[in-house]
Amino acid sequence: MHIPSLAGRTIAITGATGGIGRVAAVELARAGAEVVLLVRDRSRAEATVAEIRAGSPSANVSYRLGDLALLADVRRLATELASDHPKLHVLLNNAGAYFASRELTSEGIERTWALNVLSPLLLSHLLVDRLRAGAPARIVNVASAAHKGQTLDFTDLEASRSYSGFRVYGRSKLALIMMTYELARRLEGSGITVNALHPGFVATGFGRNNPGATGRVLAALEFLFARRPAHGARTSVYLAGSPEVEGISGRYFADERPIRSSAASLDPAARARLWPLLCARAGIAPDTLPPPPVRPEAPGPPTNLTRPASG
Repeated sequence: MHIPSLAGRTIAITGATGGIGRVAAVELARAGAEVVLLVRDRSRAEATVAEIRAGSPSANVSYRLGDLALLADVRRLATELASDHPKLHVLLNNAGAYFASRELTSEGIERTWALNVLSPLLLSHLLVDRLRAGAPARIVNVASAAHKGQTLDFTDLEASRSYSGFRVYGRSKLALIMMTYELARRLEGSGITVNALHPGFVATGFGRNNPGATGRVLAALEFLFARRPAHGARTSVYLAGSPEVEGISGRYFADERPIRSSAASLDPAARARLWPLLCARAGIAPDTLPPPPVRPEAPGPPTNLTRPASG
């Protein structure tokens, strides 16, 4: 992956011990960035650090441990990261998962929603001052084409009445993209850009946390059809490090180019309705990041790369 030197830049990556997150950590550290892994498993974290240092002996890499599905852990990780780093240049929200059966975290939140949506929102919110200090800075959210064809049930966002793993996963990624656009709008003019991406169907062990037939079927599909993690990580690395996207915000990318996300994700009324619900569930005051003044016109995400998006 050809990206310029990132010396002097600090990048935090969630879910960085496997799949595309691990590849992104290796590549961004190789480019000279200081990389902080925000991960759950100590042994996998140490193995990833060892891999990075084996390829780049002078790499500045460290890790912090926490369960990103728990908002209390997200808050603690953000506090620890902020205390050690007065400036942050990139937050790569890569962690995510699919759960075939409905599970609640110890905080009483549906696990898919907690990990795939609330965690990146809360972490971005808590680190926004460090990102402002490091501006120009970037927030990159790993979403999925699974959002297409989905709509949100605003009366039951956490699927307490009827649960389907794939439907809930797709809806979580739809919500993540909608949150990306709204956050980009609210951070307009701050020096922080916010973009989402689809990495493709990647051989990352996706869904193998699920027992029985579900895990076996996903493993077989991955073996037959999935792209390698090095391929899947390219757009994450591109959005984190490429000068080509400097100042570009409120977009959805695949294969290192902006594409149009679903019609549901582009609905401004739905995004306005979703934002306070997400903030309330994450324990954030919805106007902590107030939107910029309303413009005379209200364009959707632009289709070119010449100006930032308003969402």
